Amino acid sequence: MIIDAHAHLCPKPYGSVEHYLSQLDLSGIKQGLVCPGGMVDVRRLGEFTSGRRQADPIPCNDYIQQAVLAHPGLAAVACLDPRLPHAPEALEEWVSRGFRGLLVSPLVHPFSFLDECVAALAALCGERDIPLVSHTGFRPGVTPGDFIQLARRFPRTCFLLEHMGGLQADMDVVDAAASLDNLFLETSLGTFLRLQETVKKTGASKIVFGSEFPMSHPGLELKKICLLPVSEAERDLILGANVQRLFHLH
Repeated sequence: MIIDAHAHLCPKPYGSVEHYLSQLDLSGIKQGLVCPGGMVDVRRLGEFTSGRRQADPIPCNDYIQQAVLAHPGLAAVACLDPRLPHAPEALEEWVSRGFRGLLVSPLVHPFSFLDECVAALAALCGERDIPLVSHTGFRPGVTPGDFIQLARRFPRTCFLLEHMGGLQADMDVVDAAASLDNLFLETSLGTFLRLQETVKKTGASKIVFGSEFPMSHPGLELKKICLLPVSEAERDLILGANVQRLFHLH
């Protein structure tokens, strides 16, 4: 079983559920874990990272729910702004609707992983047995080291770090994933060499396959996993079994 654990959908042609499903079909993938996209237009990402353009702060969780209800092969992850006073109540509501995890986005919402509002959500994720998912950034408060610190603070919560922490993480994130039971790494946009070295260090049980649709193609990201010099059992863990267990997928 192959499950794409990292796709962003939005009601725009480049990120629509129909476009995503067509790419999954071309890739031979039947299941995907989807979360809100479109808050940042990834076709013009440099304008957002440089501050020339501002992100849309409102995640399209409703669109994600509609996509999942219409397509049984998809499962949902909610995105929330941790700074909003009602964020814990909103998370409870989305979980009650069948959402399987929480995404926080430091590129969209200017929080810190060290903020108490993030801590409250991390604790709630542990109580509800759902993972907290995020990427990291270059500004203080959202570095790979800050994410590791959050994972250490909440050992009962599972944390999934997108893009294996990014190039700036060096080996810190890899070392942390190897030593922390609750920290997992997602593969999208990573170089093959970094992916290969990460699997050697952490073992296949800590790695989750993802595509980062629409920025990348599920088939392209899948090819990297297929080329890894690992056993079929290890490949099965990376491609589906790990995410199935983390997000309680059927």
